[in-house]
Amino acid sequence: MELKNNLTTETGWEIIQDAFDPEDLVTTGSNFMIGNGYLGYRGTFDNWGPEEFVACVVTDTWDQAKDSRWSELCNVPNGLFSEIKADGETCSLFSGSLKNYSHRLDLRYGLNSRKIQWVGSNGQGVELESRKFASYDTHNLLVQEFKFSAVKSGIYTLKTGINGEVWSLNGSHFKSGKTLRLTEDLIGSHLQTYELGTEVAIVEGVNLKGNPPEEMHISKSGDSIFREYTFHLKPGETVALEKVIAIAHSNELEDPLGAAQKMVHDALGKGYAELFTSHKKPWDAFWKISDIQISGNPEAQLLTRFNLYQAFIATPTHANLPVGARGLSCQVYQGAAFWDQETYNLPMFAFTHPEIAERLVAYRYDTLQGARRKAQGLGYYGAFYAWTSGKTGDELFPDFFFTDVLTGRPIRNHFNCWQIHISPDVVYGIWLYYQATGDWDFIVKQGAEVLFEVAHFLVSRVHLKKDKGRYEIIRVLGPDEYHENVDNNAFTNYLARYALQKACIVYDRLAIEQNETLKALVGKIELPQMARGDWQEISENLFLPQPDPETGIIEQFDGYFKLEDIRPDALRKRLIDPGEYWGWPNGIAIHTQVLKQADVIQLLAMLDGFSQEILTANYEYYEPRTEHGSSLSPSVHALVASKAGHPEEAYRYFLESAGIDLYNESKKVMSGGSFLGGIHTAAAGGVWLILVKGFAGMVLTDDGVSFRPALPETWDAYTFKIRIKGCLLEVGLNQKEISILNVASNSGSLRVAAKGKEAQLHPGETFLA
Repeated sequence: MELKNNLTTETGWEIIQDAFDPEDLVTTGSNFMIGNGYLGYRGTFDNWGPEEFVACVVTDTWDQAKDSRWSELCNVPNGLFSEIKADGETCSLFSGSLKNYSHRLDLRYGLNSRKIQWVGSNGQGVELESRKFASYDTHNLLVQEFKFSAVKSGIYTLKTGINGEVWSLNGSHFKSGKTLRLTEDLIGSHLQTYELGTEVAIVEGVNLKGNPPEEMHISKSGDSIFREYTFHLKPGETVALEKVIAIAHSNELEDPLGAAQKMVHDALGKGYAELFTSHKKPWDAFWKISDIQISGNPEAQLLTRFNLYQAFIATPTHANLPVGARGLSCQVYQGAAFWDQETYNLPMFAFTHPEIAERLVAYRYDTLQGARRKAQGLGYYGAFYAWTSGKTGDELFPDFFFTDVLTGRPIRNHFNCWQIHISPDVVYGIWLYYQATGDWDFIVKQGAEVLFEVAHFLVSRVHLKKDKGRYEIIRVLGPDEYHENVDNNAFTNYLARYALQKACIVYDRLAIEQNETLKALVGKIELPQMARGDWQEISENLFLPQPDPETGIIEQFDGYFKLEDIRPDALRKRLIDPGEYWGWPNGIAIHTQVLKQADVIQLLAMLDGFSQEILTANYEYYEPRTEHGSSLSPSVHALVASKAGHPEEAYRYFLESAGIDLYNESKKVMSGGSFLGGIHTAAAGGVWLILVKGFAGMVLTDDGVSFRPALPETWDAYTFKIRIKGCLLEVGLNQKEISILNVASNSGSLRVAAKGKEAQLHPGETFLA
């Protein structure tokens, strides 16, 4: 099937590029990447370097580059470097001629493969094939099968090894390093980072097959080390090798170099075929639950699987670490967790692979001390979670990172100190995990402490307005980052009440069922005696902007309706420079109703209970006023449009969200020229939300789940699976009915409802409506 941007798919399980476009290096590198949550390796060619945006980004390696204020994940030396020369001429996609070019990513198993025929200026050439994957069996490993055949007789050289020339956005992270010939079969690079002195080891080993070389020697240059082979080949003669790379660091292992050596040695003994077989098993387990099968629309099928794939490989499954806003596709946003981890990425795992979701919510417990430090540093108490959070939970972003393109002066943003909704969003994620799994043990051991500290923070942050007899939250910034320093932001206030209510529920249950545990926790965090009462009082008296009785519209923040009512396209004409930032302190949007993303739409997407009329009224009001300057925006618009009775717009926004990366329909720079490439992991997670919460209309109830289907007209049917409190459900929808199977192996029953019908569904039973 033909897709956009010269891409095709054959089965809906792969993306194929059959022509090389040098203008598309950033996008192709991201879209065709491989990864496993520990590392991400961009889909680049074997002999490329920094200029072509080669990157192998490794999680849990946060460090500041030399002379940099940015703490970001390290891009480590490229162990999969290989370069071929035919009679001295380099096989390059930028010279000579290409025939039969094919670049393919197998989404089912995370396998990147290339096949080309290259002919140089003197008629010499090679036929080259390459396959590589990031192992899900041993997360430290990259594995490659690489081979080439001679087109004509001649001298062919193969240079393969570890390229130490690294593409880093903010400078080199490594202050010292050694390139080593470790054994007869292994070479390595042993590095140390500037800021924290983290040891990083890259070890490479090869099994050489096919025609033997006439000679081989080791060469070193800077931080690079290579094997260089020379072959005399006749037409059709082939050189093949299996390459295994192990990457390890001292934040994970005491002896990263020794551990990497052993992993490579053991892997070479198994060989590519056995390693790939072991790698496939975790992928099979993932897709068995997570695959969403769509009938009648092959493009939607491919887009859905592409986004599920990218969401999975961006998520650490080996440790309690965050999902970065660009995953491991590059260093943009520093590999940090934003609030979209809880609101966009977590739901898919909570309802399909709860063991992964548990790691994500446990990460917020592990970084609670950083949230406490942030609160204390700003004069509050409790837990104020970072806008961008790394290993420790401390704020990663500086207060100045935009540049005014008209004056060249830095712009002070208040994302770090005014975007207080991050803490309630963390509670939202924890409670969602609990609702999906029923894991009360997690709440007792970890979640309760987070909920109590967030509630404690909110007590210190709200303002009592005695003249109005209510509490308010002033001087904040919601998800719409064009409007800073606003009062009573609807999204923030509703989520704050949500967090306070959940803290009260947990406190009360602990008091009844596990009072000694509650006493110990209260003592540990030094919770005031009146804390529980304060939470309830504030939650009951916190001002929540209500729907207008005539229009049904919720005002985004105090005074929003008094701002100039103009549409984004008309406002854009006021720009002096296209690179201007639209928001605080003097951007073109701040005195208008134009939004980066609509906070009220985000609210309606996350919290259930709003009527059909309220959903429709607010969608119709805020949609034309939203500029969609964030990749988070299209998916929640699709979700709410589906609920609001606008199926055509819901599907349009689904395609926009699902195609942001594959179709290269996103911004590549922000104000000041910062690189914004890479995979939008929140948009990838948002695709699952659209299909399950939007088109299927899934809503959790007290004793089960309900559905309100709204299938796109171009789809015949689709199916998906979800887990709720240990019950695996298989859900199927077509244009006429919905079926829900409670899988026979389940141990419990669940209340299900759809289209005015409901039933207690027991294992092995199917509900039809």
